[in-house]
Amino acid sequence: MRTARWIPAAAAVAVAAWGANQFTALASVYRAHTDWSPVSLAGMFSVYLVGLVPGLLLGGPAADQYGRRRTVRAGLALSAAASALLALGDEPTGYVARLATGFAAGLVFPAGTTWLRELSGPGVSPVAAARRAMYATGIGFSAGALASGVLSEWLPGPTVVPCLAHAAACLLVLRATGRLPDAAPVGRPVRPAEHHRAAVQHPRFRYVVLPASPAVLGAATVGYVVLPPLVAHHLPGYAPLFSGLVAALTLAMGVLAQPFAARLDDAGSARATLTAMATVIAGLLLGALAADRDSVGLVLAAAVVLGTGYGLTLGAGLHEVERLTARSAGRATGRNPAGPTSAALYQSTTSSGFLTPLLLAGTAGHASYPALLVGMAAVGVLCLAVTGAHSRRHLPGHPAGPETREDSSVQT
Repeated sequence: MRTARWIPAAAAVAVAAWGANQFTALASVYRAHTDWSPVSLAGMFSVYLVGLVPGLLLGGPAADQYGRRRTVRAGLALSAAASALLALGDEPTGYVARLATGFAAGLVFPAGTTWLRELSGPGVSPVAAARRAMYATGIGFSAGALASGVLSEWLPGPTVVPCLAHAAACLLVLRATGRLPDAAPVGRPVRPAEHHRAAVQHPRFRYVVLPASPAVLGAATVGYVVLPPLVAHHLPGYAPLFSGLVAALTLAMGVLAQPFAARLDDAGSARATLTAMATVIAGLLLGALAADRDSVGLVLAAAVVLGTGYGLTLGAGLHEVERLTARSAGRATGRNPAGPTSAALYQSTTSSGFLTPLLLAGTAGHASYPALLVGMAAVGVLCLAVTGAHSRRHLPGHPAGPETREDSSVQT
């Protein structure tokens, strides 16, 4: 049974991701059944990142100090409470619920993926263990939106049942993880952060990583938050289901694209980042065309391209940050001692992409969505030019090995 211990840990990561993304389909229900404005809904979606960022930054150190199991279970309990609060259907409590959901997910993601890899045991390679974490996260994100869409479409209480279903799933996983061991000693000293600060201060971070970071979640949220409502009138009565399907498609493409980011990665250039940014720009232009033509088919096509760009940009940025962190920390043992923390640091910089739906909803009264998306693509071209100009400059050296790269790329 020891070889199966990682399964409850994977379920914990998946159910936290489910809670993080269930609001995607529920937003369509709120549009139909409440008088909440599009700006309010976009703000409720975006406030998630206000909780996510501190959760990500605290999740790794908390897991080291208090144990993986305790940190993950605390995050799951908070996620269940947040979903129960969201089920009340009140606008102010919705903001609080989304904030708590973000913090809970931030705690579970770094602690849970590390716990999963450790529980996989020495007989499982780091690459295989990392892949398990990647699939658990991807399945949770996709299933969260899809399950919420299905439950709200065909069951009564469309704003209540999906939230309670997620809360119940959290409680089931809490029970399943109750007797799992902590695979690492509890109460270890928290790892120093000097090398993380050095990585952020490195010129390559400023000129290669940072210009591309908003595109990560910006691409994903345009694909599954911004575009589906624009064509929902073509699918009367099926808007939540359609939103859930588009979200699942976008995020599934992101998971599938991340291994290709590892193949494109080149320690001597920013080839992977440039390819990823070009893909995001193409997806934004296709999204602008979908909005202009009012086409359901083009929205699906744009979701595929934007999801691919999301996965490529995320993977490429993680590889760059990992090299910078490894360069600063040194490689005395041949391992990357700060993989989860460096990944969490990078994810914090990408979280600005969650503001994209709010920014677009707030400016939609001054310009059409096709024009706004074309404008985003133009900004992307400028960022692409900055990254391209520094593609082969400020190289940190000491490229990461394939096992380390695969391992850290799943910290999403």
